[in-house]
Amino acid sequence: MPRWLRKPLECGPGIRRVERILAREGLGTVCDGAGCPNRGECFSRGTATFMIMGAVCTRGCLFCAVPGGVPEPLRGDEPSAVARAALEMGLSHVVVTSVTRDDLPDGGAGHFARTVGEIRRSLPGATVEVLVPDFNGNERAVATVVEAAPDVFNHNVETVRRLYPSVRPGAEYARSLEVLALAADGGATTKSGFMVGLGETTGEVGELLADLRSAGCDVVTAGQYLKPTGSSAPVERFLEPAGFERIEAEARALGFRAVAAAPFVRSSYRAGELLPRPARRARE
Repeated sequence: MPRWLRKPLECGPGIRRVERILAREGLGTVCDGAGCPNRGECFSRGTATFMIMGAVCTRGCLFCAVPGGVPEPLRGDEPSAVARAALEMGLSHVVVTSVTRDDLPDGGAGHFARTVGEIRRSLPGATVEVLVPDFNGNERAVATVVEAAPDVFNHNVETVRRLYPSVRPGAEYARSLEVLALAADGGATTKSGFMVGLGETTGEVGELLADLRSAGCDVVTAGQYLKPTGSSAPVERFLEPAGFERIEAEARALGFRAVAAAPFVRSSYRAGELLPRPARRARE
């Protein structure tokens, strides 16, 4: 493992406090579900990214540790449980993501909207970010989430166009761009993230960034792919920090309103620090 991918082990009362709150409300996080390397850091700072609609995904992306299979029915009180947990944690920026739920007619869009609503009622001063699946390109589902007025509408492209068939079976590059374009057309502040190290070329990363800007994406994140399980896709390369600096410079030159690119950057990592200024002002 390269030296720049060594991260100190975090421990302390902050982690245990977050764990207790989550356990009491029966909530999951992408930090745990996806085996995020930033879990200890974020929990110790009193933050977490809520993962709603269960712990089983209806797809089987080869970069992800979340298991695929047949999910359980939606939990009706989950939106209010997320709001209670966010309030107790004292969050000023609440990030909510989910597994993909192709089994639901709206892909879970209504559940996202209810969750945003409950958070707004409990924490009226907080900003809210949703990291959503592609809803199979369902325009009404995208509109349902946008109409709930999250401060940030996030949908990750994850990787370059060429690698979708091998890394993201069941997803489509053009569909993900369309989801972002629909949200942007609806007036949302949009965000997306991707990984490097899956076999993409520098030119393909440039094409991805240009495609995101053309779709109206406002914020972009890029981080190093790390193989989460033995059956996951292999790491093809470890990009040096200077390579991430080049990605960030290219993204800024394209006009993204906010950019984060570094080995341990993830889409929801320190997300509140990446809010574009107009989005901040809208909540002030």
